[in-house]
Amino acid sequence: MGQTKTIESNLKELELNALLEVTEAINNNLPEESLYKIYHFTLLANLKVKKLALFVITEEEWNCKVFFGVDEEVIKSIPVDQFEGEEKTKTLGDTECEEFDHVIPVMHKSQLLALVFVGDIAEIEGGISGKPATTFLEALTNIILVAIENKKLARQQLEQEAFKKELEIAKQVQNYLFPKNLPASDNFEVSAFYQPHHNVGGDYYDYIKIDDDKFLLCIADVSGKGVPAALMMSNFQASLRTLVRQTVDLETIVSELNYQIKFSGNGEIFITFFAAVYNTKTKRFKYVNCGHNPPFFRANGGKIVDLRLGTTVLGMFAPLPFIDIGILNDIHQFDLFCYTDGLNEAINRAEEEFGEEKIQATVHKFADSTPKKLNEAMMDSVDRFREEQEYRDDVTILSAKYKS
Repeated sequence: MGQTKTIESNLKELELNALLEVTEAINNNLPEESLYKIYHFTLLANLKVKKLALFVITEEEWNCKVFFGVDEEVIKSIPVDQFEGEEKTKTLGDTECEEFDHVIPVMHKSQLLALVFVGDIAEIEGGISGKPATTFLEALTNIILVAIENKKLARQQLEQEAFKKELEIAKQVQNYLFPKNLPASDNFEVSAFYQPHHNVGGDYYDYIKIDDDKFLLCIADVSGKGVPAALMMSNFQASLRTLVRQTVDLETIVSELNYQIKFSGNGEIFITFFAAVYNTKTKRFKYVNCGHNPPFFRANGGKIVDLRLGTTVLGMFAPLPFIDIGILNDIHQFDLFCYTDGLNEAINRAEEEFGEEKIQATVHKFADSTPKKLNEAMMDSVDRFREEQEYRDDVTILSAKYKS
């Protein structure tokens, strides 16, 4: 009887020591790897567990984090998936797992966190106050894994907060991309609408007054979405505005932009781009389309046409394989409607795309309206078509109306 009490007392002391070591490690905020090492040492040295394999589920896959007393080949052969439904400690038969005696499911708030396979624990089968040794092993494992789970949650929260800050910075940067004021007079009006797919996006539009006689209108769309696309477009805008101060030659501008995109994006980022320069003195309208959706254009109240001349997508080839600058003379008044592919690729519940034909029909119907009313009509039309389906990409439209 006295010997039994001595065994129980010694075991209780060992378990308390193990608990203190693990608690101290958690309080010291040690990394996940260190916690697993302390768990390993505590079970092997203090509790005299001879065989153990701890499997933890991460991203819907089982990974063995700690094992001792058996070869690695044994670990690979354990049919872990077969024990996912266990909720209580189970005694294993030789056919289930030859090297281990028990499998212990470790739960937290009814969620299975881990499975512990243990073997050769007959010497301490009594446990504290007659409880099985597996009871304390389960409690110790639970403490370790819940601590690790909490560390993961805390890390995820920090990452989310960092991402939010990054997103806010990108959003602020992107706000600087777009012109604060667009022309809004009786003879010249420009209106734009922008809706990112996420909080920030890779679309861009601009109006740049070059001098008293010339101005530039443009629209662009970078491959990709989110923060990287927004930052790439920020660089693109800065480069474009710098180039426009140096030259109004569209061939030179697109060649230089293409070079910068090709090498700064390592050939992995592409930008579609449309730009037009109008000279109010000579009445000449020049444009270049770099793989962008062809804008709709009406000159002197005539027929609506699309503007396709130009080159390929920027950033794909260096140098560009060809450049055709569109030149339209004697343009005393014009209407221009530009858009990015988020508009024509909007889908309804039947997964049909809005398409260019519907865009063109709306442009024809509201050709004599102001740019602002045309944009509003276009968005009303696509919103009715979508039937509340989400947009698949950023949506940007730019409309302009000029008359001498």
